[in-house]
This record gives sequence, structure tokens and C-alpha cells, in this order.
Amino acid sequence: MDFSLTPEQEMLRDTASALFSREFPSSLVRDACYDPVTDGASVAAAAFDRHLRPWISMGDESVVDQCLFMEEAGAAITRAPFWSASALALPLLRAVNHPDADRLADGSLTATVALAGSTGEWIANRDLTKMLVTDFGLVDIVVFVDAGGNTREPEGGSDSADTDRSHTDSGDGSAGLGGEALVWVSPAADLEARVVENLDLARPLAEVTRPAMGDHQPRMITEADLHSVLERASVVLAAEMVGTARWLKEATIEYVSTREQFGRPVGSFQGLQWKLVDASLELEKAGAAVYYAAMCLDADDPDRHRATHVAKSAAGTTARRWAKDAMQAHGGIGYTWEHDLHLYLRRANAADRLLGDSAWHMEQLALDLFESGQQHV
Repeated sequence: MDFSLTPEQEMLRDTASALFSREFPSSLVRDACYDPVTDGASVAAAAFDRHLRPWISMGDESVVDQCLFMEEAGAAITRAPFWSASALALPLLRAVNHPDADRLADGSLTATVALAGSTGEWIANRDLTKMLVTDFGLVDIVVFVDAGGNTREPEGGSDSADTDRSHTDSGDGSAGLGGEALVWVSPAADLEARVVENLDLARPLAEVTRPAMGDHQPRMITEADLHSVLERASVVLAAEMVGTARWLKEATIEYVSTREQFGRPVGSFQGLQWKLVDASLELEKAGAAVYYAAMCLDADDPDRHRATHVAKSAAGTTARRWAKDAMQAHGGIGYTWEHDLHLYLRRANAADRLLGDSAWHMEQLALDLFESGQQHV
């Protein structure tokens, strides 16, 4: 397998790097979320409109290309519904041939997906309240995914007081797909939602209540197609985490190379060198796992399922490790509000828990290996 980039891919990576470093300084997300000023949110939204809306169409490109772009996005912290729209909503709408997919791809719409139910698992279910809806409040439309079959409607429409998990058909709030799920779109402005307290303020989470379908004509998606959409979103999110870990690595190495203690740079002490070397090797392995998974998805290789689990787990592990080691290596300055380190620490830990954390993906990989082993007995 050839891991080398084509000239076009190198140009894409360099363009993305220049775009994010020039147009998305940390001051944008600070002014919008962490040290909010009067026009902070509108300035961040304007930056997204000018520079990132045209790139939502990356969701129609190869997974490798999208990962190259998102790795550079991970090295910057942006308050924008880019991953939600490009890596999650657009592939989902394409999978069901929804007419809003074209408007999303050309940047005239932004979107997110409401899928996870009361269990927090990203599987089709009949819950009326969807959890972990990313970037709600920053998007125009929400793409709902419900389990197929007898999906229940809220009594009295979306204004019913009884629109919680009591309408589920099983004890854990999930329902079997039966091989298919329902996909439909609702304007975000028409929805009832509750913002959830979240570590990463730049990627807000919400619980969104599904309204009655009314005149909406839901489209069907097979379990396999939905799984493919989520695999793509997982690998692209893993690429973003690799970019976040890379920023943490570069910032840490720069700091320990200049910060002196006892008349020597702290980076010259072996105890710190070994720690950073081990973390750097882990980052390299995670990057390789992500791009191997991306190539498997592009080629529809049979190894795509396992590769996705490895990529998401490896990226989450290395991002969280670099967040911890970077904080320790920076010492007291790393704990200050003024330093950007906490912005990346928040993103690393929050992103790991989207679409299943590192431990969950390792469990799924183990189950897949055991099941395949039983089949060959």
C-alpha cells in the first residue's frame, strides 16, 4: 500500500494549513466561547462563511483527501459546524439521495445529524429525544435518523410534554433496525433543544426533541449504508484528533527547547525526553492507522471495519496522551487561562468521546476478531 501523497494532495494539505493558520487564530474561538466579547460569535461565524463553507463539499471527495484537510483543521480550534456538515450530514444525505445534499455541498446550507438515543450509542433508535447532537445552534437543518418500523409520533405533535424516552420500544431506548432506518430533515429553528454542558465549548452539544414528521417524507437507509456513513465520520474525526495531537506535540517541543531550568533547557533532561519520544511514536502510529483506514474506506476494502476501529481508538488515545504530557511538560504556564493549551486539551478529550471512545472501539475490534475466529473453527 502506497502512503505517499500525490502532488494534488500535497497542495491540498498545504492550502488547508495556510488557511487555518492565517484565518482561524485562537482569538476567534476565545472571543466567541471562552472570553466572549459582544461580536465574538458573529465574527467567528463570518470567518466560517467566508473560508469554510466552500469546503463542506469535501464530504463528496475521497476520505483520504478529507482526512488531509481535517488534520489541518485539528491543528486549529474553530467554532464552526464543519465536521458535522461535511463528514456526517453530507454523506448521510447523499446515501439517501436527498435534494438538500446539493445545497449542503455548495455551502448554501449547514447541517448536523441527530441519531444517538438515550443510551448514547450512535445507532438508529425510536427515542424522540436525540442525544449528542453536535453544533446545534450553528446549523440551518438537522438530519434525523430513526429506527425503521413503527416509529412512534409525539402525541399532539412536537409540543407534547411527553416527548422523552418513555416512547421507546425497549428498556434501553434503542430499537432494532430491521435492516433499515428512516432519514428526514427538519429546520433547526423549528426544533426544541436543550444545550448540554460540554468540555469543548467550540463544539456545542445538545439534546434535540424530534417533532412529528408531518408532511415530511422520510427516506430509507439500510443498516449497512448507515454504518458506512458513521465509519467515514469516525475516520475523519480521527484525522482531526491527529492534527490536534500534532499541535500539542509541536507546541510542547518548542516550549521545552526554550524553557530553562538549572541553566539548561528542560527538554535536555532524559526523563522528559523519553516521555515525549514515546508519545511521538504513538502519534506516528495513529497517523498511519488513520490514513490506512481512509484508504480502506475509499477502496471499500473488507478490512475497513476493523481499520476504522483501530484508527478512532489510536487517534483518541494519542490525542489524550499528548494533552496530558503537554500539560505536564509546560508546567505552571500550561495551567493558565491565557495559554492556548487548554483549548486543545478540551478538543482532544471531547472528540475522543464522539462516535465511541478509544476503549469502546477496542472492544468492538475484539468482538469482531473473536466472531471471525469462531466462524473459521
